[in-house]
Amino acid sequence: MQKPRLRDGNRMITTELYPIGQLPNKALVKIGKAIAYKIVVGQSDISGDDWGDIFADAFGAKHLASPLGLVDVLVNNMAWSTKTVKIPNPHTATNIRVISGRCSPDFSYDITDPRADIQKTGDAVLSIYNERINISRAKYEQLRSVFLIRNVPKCEFLIFEHDLCKYNTGDYEWRENSKRNFEGFNKITNKHCFTWQPHGAQLTIKHWIPASAQRFKIKKPEALDYEKTMELIGFNDSWVTILN
Repeated sequence: MQKPRLRDGNRMITTELYPIGQLPNKALVKIGKAIAYKIVVGQSDISGDDWGDIFADAFGAKHLASPLGLVDVLVNNMAWSTKTVKIPNPHTATNIRVISGRCSPDFSYDITDPRADIQKTGDAVLSIYNERINISRAKYEQLRSVFLIRNVPKCEFLIFEHDLCKYNTGDYEWRENSKRNFEGFNKITNKHCFTWQPHGAQLTIKHWIPASAQRFKIKKPEALDYEKTMELIGFNDSWVTILN
């Protein structure tokens, strides 16, 4: 359905690059090509920053590479949070756990003893995350997460997206587990959705992989031979200048 025409002339105008969860085949090929290059030059895995670079390059977008905020990649008024997770079998995975960042109730709400009221602390953690969503949505009309699920040695990959939305704090019950971390469960389904670590204040969110997830694999290339590469670029000892 098209967006309604409004009298408010200040509404942001965005040209959607592609429907959510439907990366064009051309982009998937670019992503596979970039991964193949990483392997060729001797890289054994793909880091979070690598994934941000690779995804941005596939669309001519900008990778912010900033530790602050949710947005990693942007073009016009579209923005993405890029996350990558390593698991043994990407093509058959049903869910993943993703580190979303640090949420400190102590800093944000002056909750100095998080165990005094676990539910209050859990609600505060989600409120901090929700406020990050608010800040990002004030700047960008479309805000998505794009996940790369990877097994680089097997050259198997899965990509899926979802809209970044706020969580209703009243939907979740928080409990302390055997490791003394806090876990958030959906009150209706009893599904485990969040883990928050009091030590370090790190929030992990569990995501279920949708049917629309896009799977691909690449032919594993051979890494460049070190000596042959040095010969190819014409390296000699004079390239190295010793200063002291």
